[in-house]
Amino acid sequence: MKLSVAIAVLASALAEAHYTFPSIGNTADWQYVRITTNYQSNGPVTDVTSDQIRCYERNPGTGAQGIYNVTAGQTINYNAKASISHPGPMSFYIAKVPAGQTAATWDGKGAVWTKIYQDMPKFGSSLTWPTMGAKSVPVTIPRCLQNGDYLLRAEHIALHSASSVGGAQFYLSCAQLTVSGGSGTWNPKNRVSFPGAYKATDPGILINIYYPVPTSYSPPGPPAETC
Repeated sequence: MKLSVAIAVLASALAEAHYTFPSIGNTADWQYVRITTNYQSNGPVTDVTSDQIRCYERNPGTGAQGIYNVTAGQTINYNAKASISHPGPMSFYIAKVPAGQTAATWDGKGAVWTKIYQDMPKFGSSLTWPTMGAKSVPVTIPRCLQNGDYLLRAEHIALHSASSVGGAQFYLSCAQLTVSGGSGTWNPKNRVSFPGAYKATDPGILINIYYPVPTSYSPPGPPAETC
């Protein structure tokens, strides 16, 4: 009986340590962000070859109810619920919605995603990540984008169990944006697809962050690009 209670307490604690990315700015949860499979469980994606690694959509093909208007060059907050409670890197990718579709209808398939933000840890007796404990993370929308609809993909990789294949935990979601005021000169060098951008054995995904403590870190995927 005591063992059952202990297991239940542990399972509850693990669930509470997980998180979602349900909103941007000062908006309601899932108003402009596509509802994710983990909206109740808070559990992560662990298979980088799964379609869930793209936007983690609970109902693929069903967008969020709204599209958020943003000015190119503006910084917006992407919010975590309740907070980012595991160590690991945060990144953002953006993808232009093709003509004839909207941010609410497009599936984001193909080599269309460009990384626009990547954080790095501080090195020492342990790796210290800037987003640890954060309830929101600011991201600047490139001022050189072409005007139109976009998907903005937030991704946090929890590395506390990443010393074995499949141990890294991906927490992510996609927000729907309409961008205006851009210069239109955006011409990224690297566009990747999800799945496809990562391998389970990438050194930034398969890593023991505790012992020996790493003295360097290589994030998975392409480098972040700016205007």
